[in-house]
Amino acid sequence: MKTKPDLKFNQLWNISFGFFGVQIAYALQSANISRIFATLGADPHNLSYFWILPPLMGMVVQPLVGYFSDKTWLGRWGRRIPYLLIGALAAVIVMCLLPNAGSFGLTIAGAMIFGLIALMFLDTSINMAMQPFKMMVGDMVNEKQKAKAYSIQSFLCNAGSLVGYIFPFLFTAIGIANVAPEGVVPDSVKWSFYVGAAILILCVIYTISHVKEYTPAEMAEFNAAANAEGQGEQAGTEMSPAQKKHAIRVFFEVGLVQFFCWAAFMYMWTYTNGTIADTVWNTTDAASEGYQQAGNWVGILFAVQAIGSVLWAVVLPRFKNIKVAYALSLVIGGIGFAMVPFIHNQYMLFVPYFLIGFAWAAMLAMPFTLVTNAFEGSSRMGTALGLFNCTICIPQIVAAALGGVLLAKVMGSVQGNMLLLAGILLVVGAACVFIIEDKKHKMIEK
Repeated sequence: MKTKPDLKFNQLWNISFGFFGVQIAYALQSANISRIFATLGADPHNLSYFWILPPLMGMVVQPLVGYFSDKTWLGRWGRRIPYLLIGALAAVIVMCLLPNAGSFGLTIAGAMIFGLIALMFLDTSINMAMQPFKMMVGDMVNEKQKAKAYSIQSFLCNAGSLVGYIFPFLFTAIGIANVAPEGVVPDSVKWSFYVGAAILILCVIYTISHVKEYTPAEMAEFNAAANAEGQGEQAGTEMSPAQKKHAIRVFFEVGLVQFFCWAAFMYMWTYTNGTIADTVWNTTDAASEGYQQAGNWVGILFAVQAIGSVLWAVVLPRFKNIKVAYALSLVIGGIGFAMVPFIHNQYMLFVPYFLIGFAWAAMLAMPFTLVTNAFEGSSRMGTALGLFNCTICIPQIVAAALGGVLLAKVMGSVQGNMLLLAGILLVVGAACVFIIEDKKHKMIEK
């Protein structure tokens, strides 16, 4: 019975290369949304509410992409690639519109509504483009190589993040304006989105031209072989009841860890700009030059986080126990979060954000390794991964909905305290790692 073959490094690389461009778009969104809406005139206590839309759209879109792509086959275009292409094209259009929300002569309310609608479509399209990459690894890579494949994807993800995060700082350095009239987003941010959109579509075209997905007949044969291995003599084309039970259990156990992790990072994306502006530039005025300088520096700090993540992603596969590696990464990231509010030197902030990158590396690779291994042999891998995305989206929605209340009622309206809370959440997530039922208990060898 035919099993999935071992793939060469360049084949694993090509499957995920387009993720580099998609992640540039995602990095620009995550690093600049609070800055954009604060510039448009949003109150800091309301900033978290603008973050509800992105994960909400992801929770709707990604399960649908998974479900329908499981049933799609368009010959040379495959099953996942059509959704990747449509999402990328839509993202390019919206990336050119969103940073111009304050440039069309609208009222403050009108600019924010335009920005919200653009943000909704941007996150929808990014999610539509992002999910197929995770699904293609699940479809095309055998269990032995999945940890390696997701490590490559993690590397490309962090490399893309690094580029997206530094763009505003870079464009400011070469002379593009970093200040603008009140209510208008600076040109340094606009050009970051324009160039990011161009890179995104070029990277996606590369993947489309270099990857050929397995046919439905080949997938059926691979799934039958995987289930034969898991069921002994009772080979079948679908998972056994015991395998399904194990897969569902892993799905929810990993989902619990995801809840605490993604809530923590939601608070980082929402409150880092305000925290750094306050603790380093001593301003809370979003219209001030200091606030915009802080916004550029947030991109640099997030880039440092990406560097830490890239380096730690190389180390992670060397751990023999996947759960120890996962939990340790989250604890280190939690320590990083807890350090941020107490540091008043912009360069010393490199240390905590480098440590936060350790948690990010683990969050990008390990949950998907655990879940795709648990669902190996299922003909509904795309649907499972689409639903698994809800374990990323739901905690962000909950965190965003509670953020304003927590900031005002619990954290004394000090944005830095929200990063302390993020650190606590990561440590709780680390404790939850040890309840996951990992059938292998060890990291799959590279």
